Amino acid sequence: MTTAFSERPEAAAATGELDLEDRHALRRVAGLSTELTDVTEVEYRELRLERVVLIGVWSDGSLADAENSLRELSRLAETAGSQVLEGLIQRRGKVDPATYVGAGKAAELAGIVTAAEADTVICDGELSPSQLRRLEGVVKVKVIDRTALILDIFAQHARSREGKAQVELAQLQYMLPRLRGWGESLSRQAGGRVAGGGGIGTRGPGETKIETDRRRIRTRISKLRGELSGMSTGRKVQRGRRRRNAVPSVVIAGYTNAGKSSLLNVLTGAGVLVEDALFATLDPAVRRARTPAGRPFTLTDTVGFVRHLPHQIVEAFRSTLEEAAEADLVMHVVDGSDADPQAQIAAVRGVLAEIGAGDVPEIVVINKTDEADPVVIKALRSREPGCVLVSAKTQTGLDELRAAIEGALPDRDRCVRAVVPYSRGDLVARAHAAGEVLAVEHGTDGTLLEARVPPELAAELEQFTVVSDFAHA
Repeated sequence: MTTAFSERPEAAAATGELDLEDRHALRRVAGLSTELTDVTEVEYRELRLERVVLIGVWSDGSLADAENSLRELSRLAETAGSQVLEGLIQRRGKVDPATYVGAGKAAELAGIVTAAEADTVICDGELSPSQLRRLEGVVKVKVIDRTALILDIFAQHARSREGKAQVELAQLQYMLPRLRGWGESLSRQAGGRVAGGGGIGTRGPGETKIETDRRRIRTRISKLRGELSGMSTGRKVQRGRRRRNAVPSVVIAGYTNAGKSSLLNVLTGAGVLVEDALFATLDPAVRRARTPAGRPFTLTDTVGFVRHLPHQIVEAFRSTLEEAAEADLVMHVVDGSDADPQAQIAAVRGVLAEIGAGDVPEIVVINKTDEADPVVIKALRSREPGCVLVSAKTQTGLDELRAAIEGALPDRDRCVRAVVPYSRGDLVARAHAAGEVLAVEHGTDGTLLEARVPPELAAELEQFTVVSDFAHA
């Protein structure tokens, strides 16, 4: 029987002791049932959406952490197109190796699934093939885990050729160890004298159907990796071209739905997709911007992160995530209105470290301050000194953000003062495009140019230099 949440002393939780009541109860997480009020929406979802029950195991951390994780799973399920009926937590010392929640709780979960008329159970964790099979055998409906759910969302949102290839690779890597055959679908290996007198014409192909599927999947994985390697080469060429032009790069990283694309739009007028949904952006968008002083730089929007981001996703999207590892600056966007923004920060930094971007200079940007609790914002400012408070929705704090970006960009430009002949107007144009022009004056001998420009351009201007490397204004 399902029970309501009960208060639990922090001291007992800290020692890791499990109360008998905790172990024997499936805890219902309040506020997870998808509310449907519009009649047309109800009819639509009855036809199109799966009815799901969420189940999580609370084995470490606080009760609040477990609830927040399940609420996030609820948002993921709704983003994938499901109607959430129930959210339940089982308190255990560790995940059951057979059925995830234990035999008794699996049977109790089956009763809840039947009563709610659900057709899917989603587990808040990554399940082994045997756990999936055994839990499905008990609850009698489809069972998926958090990883499969995230992969499904990625598959729905992939638009570009590279994004689709990355998602397919991640799905195949997840599927490969979980293949299983049933009954007559397996073509058995057989010798010359098959049991039952089959004989000639009844020999198997030399491998079971599941082995054939595995071989095909491995072949497809190899082909996808080759395609993605070629795309990664093209991306490296583009990065190299920007490096040669000495244009600094800023990568926008952060938790999914933190408002990264919204900030990209208000800073550059990019017009990329903005949607109140998890993982709305999978394909990186690169846009050009300028600091308040006029210095050009690139802003790159990246895929959002999430707690327990599947390693298959990190591996498949590595070529895209390398943008962050090779950037001059990471603009780390945090949803200030989230229930636990500090956990978001930790999750994002964990992934950045995994892809080799942990040492890249970082600006923490607290977004959605118009919706955030002032007490939470105060706590964030104390934990993240130097963070910038903004709201992409109300466009407040953007001037402070631009100034922070300008101050954090590496100073690679050189200052020159040169008289450029009119026959070399291309050099003046390049100074405008790739540098910061401080002054221009037209004289009889040519154009007097004062500018901060990339080292390569400064070297070309040296033959016309009046005063080189003059003091910064």
